[in-house]
Amino acid sequence: MASAAVEYSGTTCVERRDLELQRSHEEHIAENELTTLGKIAGTERLDEGHMQYGCSHYRRRCRIRAPCCNEIFSCRHCHNEAKNSISIEQKLRHDIPRHSVEKVICSLCDTEQEARQVCENCGVCMGRYFCGICKLFDDDTSKEQYHCNGCGICRIGGSKNFFHCNKCGCCYSALLKSSHPCVERAMHQDCPVCFEYLFESRNDVIALPCGHTIHKACLEEMQEHYQYACPICSKSVCDMSKVWEKFDLEIAATPMPPYCENKMVWILCNDCGRNSEVKYHVVAHKCPDCKSYNTRQTRGLGR
Repeated sequence: MASAAVEYSGTTCVERRDLELQRSHEEHIAENELTTLGKIAGTERLDEGHMQYGCSHYRRRCRIRAPCCNEIFSCRHCHNEAKNSISIEQKLRHDIPRHSVEKVICSLCDTEQEARQVCENCGVCMGRYFCGICKLFDDDTSKEQYHCNGCGICRIGGSKNFFHCNKCGCCYSALLKSSHPCVERAMHQDCPVCFEYLFESRNDVIALPCGHTIHKACLEEMQEHYQYACPICSKSVCDMSKVWEKFDLEIAATPMPPYCENKMVWILCNDCGRNSEVKYHVVAHKCPDCKSYNTRQTRGLGR
């Protein structure tokens, strides 16, 4: 199963205060330039409060003003959780348009200003990882955040470790560049188990052998309940050959009564898609083409 990049939002950089207004949203400075820039802007001041502020979603030294409701929140996830709460009237529930955030408030001096990396008032770096496109600030750069132009958002895991598939519309592990199953806009859908929108999910997402995507935790929960088929197309999500061998033994040990031992039924194989006519058995029906027992009866044995 393929690993997909997890959504985040940003690009590592530390901007010089005197020049930051001249930089475009798409320009970024690597984190290893922090020491050099710190000599100019004051390293101690830039680092003040590092990893001491933020919320459960991000370690950052600023808050945002939501353009949709004009309220202040620690981050867009805090906003979405609050504004989609069951206590909020349904017609008033909404998500924040992440790219529309314009104002941020420094957590150290409470100065409200245009979204930037270094506070214009106190000179503190509000996030070692900063993306002017996604308006993302984060002091924890161990996640190797990067901005994907194809996705239009930032992801974690390091740009060198992932590639963007234009057909699937998302990022996958670089190891799967020539072998991953392509399904158009595979990530632009809800998880078939928990119904969270996968493209913007902060939880690990994987691609099944059939190409459909699902939360890793949701798949693991399915398997704990002995469910090994894709919830969307019903194809097997792993190698089931050992299981099919046990089915062979079970069927051999369970002969059908004489009145229906020669009954024939039509089946559809969920794994290979073939329609076949096979002998009816109460335990399961084996596909004669791919030898899978992941089949369904389509007609026959009407009486």
